[in-house]
Amino acid sequence: MSQFATLDWVVIAAYFVLLLGIAIWVMTRKTDTTEDYFLAGRNVGWFVIGASIFASNIGSEHVVGLAGAGAGGKIPMLIYELHAWLVVTMGWVFLPFYIRSGIFTTPEFLEKRFNAQTRWFLSIFSLLAYVLTKVSVTVYAGGIVISSLLHIDFWFGALLTVVLTGAYTVVGGMRAVVYTEALQTVVLLLGATTLTIVGLNAVGGWSGMKASLEPGYLNMWRPASDPDFPWPSLVITSTIVGTWYWCTDQYIIQRGLAARNITIGRRGAIFGGFLKLTPVFLFLIPGIVALALKNRGELQWDSPDEAFATLLMEKTPIGLRGLVAAGLLAALMSSLASVFNSCSTLFTVDIYKKLRPNAPEKKLLSVGRYATAVVVILGILWIPIMQNISKGLYGYLQSVQSYIAPPITAVFLLGIFFKRINSKGAMATLIAGLVVALVRLTLEISKDSLTPGTLLHTFGAVNFLTFAAWFFLFCVAVCVVVSLITPPPAPESITGLTYGTLTAEQKAENRASYSVWDVVMSVVVVAIVVFVMLSFRG
Repeated sequence: MSQFATLDWVVIAAYFVLLLGIAIWVMTRKTDTTEDYFLAGRNVGWFVIGASIFASNIGSEHVVGLAGAGAGGKIPMLIYELHAWLVVTMGWVFLPFYIRSGIFTTPEFLEKRFNAQTRWFLSIFSLLAYVLTKVSVTVYAGGIVISSLLHIDFWFGALLTVVLTGAYTVVGGMRAVVYTEALQTVVLLLGATTLTIVGLNAVGGWSGMKASLEPGYLNMWRPASDPDFPWPSLVITSTIVGTWYWCTDQYIIQRGLAARNITIGRRGAIFGGFLKLTPVFLFLIPGIVALALKNRGELQWDSPDEAFATLLMEKTPIGLRGLVAAGLLAALMSSLASVFNSCSTLFTVDIYKKLRPNAPEKKLLSVGRYATAVVVILGILWIPIMQNISKGLYGYLQSVQSYIAPPITAVFLLGIFFKRINSKGAMATLIAGLVVALVRLTLEISKDSLTPGTLLHTFGAVNFLTFAAWFFLFCVAVCVVVSLITPPPAPESITGLTYGTLTAEQKAENRASYSVWDVVMSVVVVAIVVFVMLSFRG
């Protein structure tokens, strides 16, 4: 495989100089309060919010993995990249409740809507999940990407990225994260667009690419009987997971909470929705192009996950390679910074502040910085463990979100849309959901030792998409039934926290918070999603 030339290194160095400049500028701004440190003073504009939402979502493992899905025949997974409509839904449906209630974290919203127990549960659960999955997977995949592209030692690449990203996140907090992510979004989009154009040029355009693939390769809609991607289960489960991730997860919502007001937050979500449309064209297509070139004998790679790097190094001109590599580095650093900051916020606001309610602002800021540093260290310590994880378990980690999402999605959706849901119903759902998820994971790991045809084997072996769809229905039933057989919540305790309890003033404020252009742009996002879904039918 070709290597970087001097001009490529100059481009990569220029990216780091720009990043350092923005980080230093942001870190000189005051962070005297928790609102400054964790939510950038709630004074962020729509462009930065949208860019930060997008950059938080796209990690280097995401880029390489999506290209690998394109090169490896997993086109149905494309549906997870068509969640732009859910980003917009977050801005219209969920964010107004979050901003109006003045929360720092989404678990804090559960406390306002239900009780303190639900907040504790979701806070601790989210924190553990972030450290064990988001941090570790991002650091591990990022180390591999950096070592293979830059031809440096894995450990050196991983440590350098973690320490550099951790440094500006610890010192600058949320403001440093969102403003550096605005730059990283631009670099990422420029780099990925360059590779897509170069790749399509090399393969003879869209028609040349299709001609080099087997018939039906681009069809993302498999029959309901398909063992891997049955389309009904795929649509239902991807929507459940997408609602959890885009509409309730602190990792994403924290960006919207930094908005000056509901109008700016919603516009940031709409802009984030437009940006979320780009991975289909900028990351999936290069993988498909790499496969088409391989079929024509013009490229060679062993694993689909090598498709992106091979296309980059063999077909991209000198100088532009450095730009694409800078985009990959930007993807890694932005997603790492986001998870560092979210972990810090969850620990400080939802755990430490609850245990020490009278702690002064300066103490909370110190705890926030220490918490970020601890997460950085845990991420580094987890690397050797991730190196020893088998490919099967790594793939299995990707399905874990399908077991995490159903109970949380059910509680948030029902909590906002159904005022009769109470704290007992919410807590029963979260606990039952955790138990079922753990049982499923245990049986999934040991299914080969179980007797085929038995209930336990079926429970552990059924397609994870189909399982998650039924699991969500179970969670909804638990939440509704337990709530209906126990006393309803006091009306005054949930006023303004559900659609059924909005005051006349809040309804008027909602109507005044958007313009016709907000509606038009939202409709355009949804229309593009539908267009892409119809385009990938063969």
